[in-house]
Amino acid sequence: MEQVIIDSYNPEWIRRYEEERDKIMEAVADIGLAVEHIGSTSVPGLSAKPVIDMMLGVRELEDMKAKHIERLLEIGYEYVHKPDFPERLFFRRGQWRAGTEHLHVYLYNGENWKDNIRFRNYLQMHRDAREQYMQLKHALAAQFPHDRVQYTAGKADFIQGIINMARRENVNLD
Repeated sequence: MEQVIIDSYNPEWIRRYEEERDKIMEAVADIGLAVEHIGSTSVPGLSAKPVIDMMLGVRELEDMKAKHIERLLEIGYEYVHKPDFPERLFFRRGQWRAGTEHLHVYLYNGENWKDNIRFRNYLQMHRDAREQYMQLKHALAAQFPHDRVQYTAGKADFIQGIINMARRENVNLD
């Protein structure tokens, strides 16, 4: 059974992201506009599940053709159909519910793209919010040690609240 494990921040996560970013951009160079490191591993000092979350920006989701899905599979990223999220495409590297890297494909500069950057940047800029999020993550991991779905669902309101604050504060999207 899968277990929710939260590790202390590891600067190695940035190196892993950079390696994966380069491979991803090479695989989808004809449609990829940018790759960003998102999620907890992108926030220095924040404890996290050691899963590197990235997002690939494209002009249109329909630009992702079978040849691109195949190229991503060749570098270890399996496409996972998620009909509940029509605004993104999802790829996983590693075992089901135990991936080592996740790739989310969004419209470049669309609202989902911007919200992921807002969340990351806000946590990077606000130590108090970062600490609150870390406490929440540890509490949820203790409450749902073998249920990643409930663990993730438990963070949703906090994440949305941070995104809303970041919007109000006009957090830089760079």
